[in-house]
Amino acid sequence: MVEKKKIAVYWSASCGGCDVSLLDIEEHLLELVGIADIVYWPVAMDFKKESFFNLPDGSVDFGLYNGAVRTSEQLEEAELFRKKCKVLVAYGSCAGFGGIPGLANLSNRQQIFEVAYHTTPSTENPEKIQPEIESMVDGHSLHLPAFFDEVQSLPQVVDVDVVLPGCPPPTERLLDLLHLVAQYVQTGEVPPPGTVIAADKALCDLCPRNENRRSGRIAKILRPHEVEADPERCFLDQGILCMGIATRGGCGATCIEVNMPCRGCFGPTPDMLDPAAEAISAIGSIAGEANENDVPPHEMKRVVRSLRDPAGTFYRYTLPSAFLNRAVDDKPEKEKP
Repeated sequence: MVEKKKIAVYWSASCGGCDVSLLDIEEHLLELVGIADIVYWPVAMDFKKESFFNLPDGSVDFGLYNGAVRTSEQLEEAELFRKKCKVLVAYGSCAGFGGIPGLANLSNRQQIFEVAYHTTPSTENPEKIQPEIESMVDGHSLHLPAFFDEVQSLPQVVDVDVVLPGCPPPTERLLDLLHLVAQYVQTGEVPPPGTVIAADKALCDLCPRNENRRSGRIAKILRPHEVEADPERCFLDQGILCMGIATRGGCGATCIEVNMPCRGCFGPTPDMLDPAAEAISAIGSIAGEANENDVPPHEMKRVVRSLRDPAGTFYRYTLPSAFLNRAVDDKPEKEKP
């Protein structure tokens, strides 16, 4: 009888959808339980960190870490997973690229605290109290994790062996991960470092609407709720931004199948250095109506300016792992209010 392998699961800066997605494999979950024991999954079961900490280094076969790294506690867990696990999986877009929590990098820690604890209309905080790493409460010393100034993806803080993208990862790709675990159980073969459980091509190349794409110019950028999209035509042809031009395929085009454009949760293809920058370049190349085969600069600017929330659109899932991955306050201290 083949000895069962060990799997650990942890969530950090995330919504919890990745943990729920593990249950979406339905009866296949029994296959996983048949070949592996879950030795740590605190969000779902009563596991104690101390018991995981006391396991020998490298004794856990697969670690599934979902969520970005925002606090000192999450960094500590990421480093612990790297020590204990033979194969570390960045599970989901937040772990792989920073995800939606990474959009917090458009502000720094103090700006976030200022809004959360001082300036919101519903906040009454005359003493201007905000979280501290250590404080006294009723005579007891209370310790909280440090809140970092920026959000980072898992590969930015520890070495990662496998990335399973998605928000959350779709069932089909989860089954691919289950296949990797089963292969490891049978042969002892681990996936090569840098494995991404997704297609190498962009979603645009695999899109079911690709045959009907005309690649015309965009006279105006529309948001999905502003128009009833033709379910047969390319979204870009209709003036609706679709991140499929700069996003890995392999998701099953589930958003497109329900007539919604791709938002980019599968991250960059292998050849892309910064998917958002490449998407911006691609959109800029078709923005504006041509006038005698030429597009006046003011026409291009008009179209580009019609885009709402460029950072949230193009960097929705990948800001922490982008070249320019955070807002920088470069004012000298004496000039700051």
